[in-house]
Amino acid sequence: MLQKLTTLVLLLCSALFYAQSKPKSFTNTGQPLNKSFTVRLVDQTINADGILDEAVWDTAESAHDFWEYFPLDSIQAREQTEIKMLYDDKFLYIGITVKSAGKSYAIQSLKRDFRAGNSDNISLLFDTFNDGNNAFLFGINPYGVRREGLVSGGGLDLRGFTISWDVKWKGNAKIYDNYYTAELAIPLTSFKFKEGETKWRFNSYKFDTQSNETSTWMNIPQNQNIYGLTFMGDMIFEKPLGKSRTPIALIPYVNGLVQKDFENDESNNKVNVGGDAKLSIGNSMNLDITVNPDFSQVEVDDQVTNLSRFEVSLPEKRQFFIDNNDLFGSFGDSRDANPFFSRRIGIAKDTAGNTIENRIIGGVRLSGKLTKDFRLGFLNIQTSADETNEIPSNNNMMLALQHRVFARSNIGLFFINREAIGDYDFELPQGKYNRVMGLDYNLISTNNVWSGKYFFQKSFSPDTNGKDISTGTRLEYNTRFWNISGKVVYLGEDFASDLGFVRRTDILKSFVNVERVFWPNRGSIQNHSVSFFPLYIWSPSLDLQNTDYEYRGQWEARFTDQSAVRARFSNKYTFLLDDFDPTNTDGGVPLPGNQGYHYNSMEFEYRSDRRKIFAYSVEPSIGRFFNGNRFTVQGGMTLRFQPKIFLTMLLRYDKIELPDPYPSADIWLISPKVEVTFSKSIFWSTLIQYSNQRDNLGINSRLQWRFAPLSDLFLVYNDNYFVDGFAPKNRSINLKITYWLNI
Repeated sequence: MLQKLTTLVLLLCSALFYAQSKPKSFTNTGQPLNKSFTVRLVDQTINADGILDEAVWDTAESAHDFWEYFPLDSIQAREQTEIKMLYDDKFLYIGITVKSAGKSYAIQSLKRDFRAGNSDNISLLFDTFNDGNNAFLFGINPYGVRREGLVSGGGLDLRGFTISWDVKWKGNAKIYDNYYTAELAIPLTSFKFKEGETKWRFNSYKFDTQSNETSTWMNIPQNQNIYGLTFMGDMIFEKPLGKSRTPIALIPYVNGLVQKDFENDESNNKVNVGGDAKLSIGNSMNLDITVNPDFSQVEVDDQVTNLSRFEVSLPEKRQFFIDNNDLFGSFGDSRDANPFFSRRIGIAKDTAGNTIENRIIGGVRLSGKLTKDFRLGFLNIQTSADETNEIPSNNNMMLALQHRVFARSNIGLFFINREAIGDYDFELPQGKYNRVMGLDYNLISTNNVWSGKYFFQKSFSPDTNGKDISTGTRLEYNTRFWNISGKVVYLGEDFASDLGFVRRTDILKSFVNVERVFWPNRGSIQNHSVSFFPLYIWSPSLDLQNTDYEYRGQWEARFTDQSAVRARFSNKYTFLLDDFDPTNTDGGVPLPGNQGYHYNSMEFEYRSDRRKIFAYSVEPSIGRFFNGNRFTVQGGMTLRFQPKIFLTMLLRYDKIELPDPYPSADIWLISPKVEVTFSKSIFWSTLIQYSNQRDNLGINSRLQWRFAPLSDLFLVYNDNYFVDGFAPKNRSINLKITYWLNI
């Protein structure tokens, strides 16, 4: 068995390099991949008020002739878009005209950084280093609400897409009868690029809810992501870009906190002062500095129901860690062996095993491009000691290097060090330090048909027996009709990454996923697919005993009205090495370990048209669960009162019935949220989360006033209660002000 898997790994690795020689010169419609337009240099300032009334716009070339992406990807867009660009020594000016079937636009709210897929808007992608791997995104909707984001990893999936990044720029829009216009003024310092550059790769995509059409400037086949960086044209600058002097940004804050811990009958009233600084080094490197950072204004995490034996990863929302995050966080395997997970910093476990905040004293973060093909990332953050909860002061460091090879692939090296500073009576010798080093080879073929990765990692900790290696490879093949992927991962039982996300060790894991996609010529189904997914996990320390397997078959359909349906059947086997209570019942008798369990389940999901004022999804499932039965229903609803109120409701119910003496349970997760945008600068949101599995009812209410660009006043109220008896846990009120100052 091990010999066969080793052969499979070698075959996958060979394919990683073979796949580089797959060039593509034309799209699926035969359109050449060389669309371009010229960006003229001007000597006048343009007021970004959304009205294209400056005469200089008449002299600008445009990106036009948009292609439909949905529901078809082989015809010109029915509602066309025209994008013009001009620039001077400080700004890139963009004038946009978007045709539409009327003026009944759908938007989520007036809040910045909106979600794009369920509303009318247009987004612009700029690949400033022409490498097909990273891009800046700027977007605007008909009401002039803006968003900005970053795309990494070639835009292969949502892991490389974030709108948590912030930068200063101006933009507005104006609505007319059958079209709207938008005007953007983006400082060139918002981008990173090589001095003397004459060309950026560019693309744009637009959502039109009235015509039920999604369109793109470059013709993109539907099996590729709309924000992917494969199919892009060129924007050619009339004269080379000069050296960009980005001002130093100082972002101080003052936070007043009133807090009550009802469990320990303790009060805490204090005022915190700190801040960040952002410095640019040349045109393409960033240096971020933080001192006593405070993240009280960051949106709370969504609670989840976890019926597995392993922890669940949650997304990073803290601004300090966002810029160039792919340079640090994309090593290894995101699900099984991610060596760096930034949420580990500033969060720790107390003596009872609860997750608590661990104060960050300060840190620095250097990231960006040294040359066209070479990227550098360095991070060093110091956290404080919390002797009451037996948490030492730790220095957290990572060095990452990445070099592009071939057209779009890269090789990366990293070194991570977590080390306790000082001596503590409660600290065990094996917790003194943890170090990890490794390398990655990331594949993205020129035409995006092939993608994949090979990685190797070794950890260093006190008192290990040498089984501290993690390695694996993944290969994906994506065409219009076939999606095929495979992965093999090995983690030794002593592999550890204190700053990473590793679900479990001592595994040899492999899977293959084969999907066939069908595209009907007529009817209400836009496309549908069938797929088969076998997965196996063995334990190397137990002579490769098979501890898990899953056989999954699935049918999924997407309709022309943007609704979708999915049906899935799963056959699973789990060998419990240790006792386990999936209900997490206090005092419950756990299922016995050293025993295997077989169980099947059926799942069904329906998602309605997200463009509608009211939209919903529902996902019931039923089947066996270990030695009992399980019924689950989960879903969500959204309701819009445009443009100022957006309501959401998430719900999940799990009914677990296990035979005596093992516990059964009814597990609820209910999460309503209301968002009110009084204007483009005043926002209020309240999130309520009820989870009887976590024995918590949480209320988070946040009022935000953006009184200046990227400068905010926050009033945040948090309240948590025990579900049983409705007794209070803790309560806090934060008043925080931040100001973005450029010098």
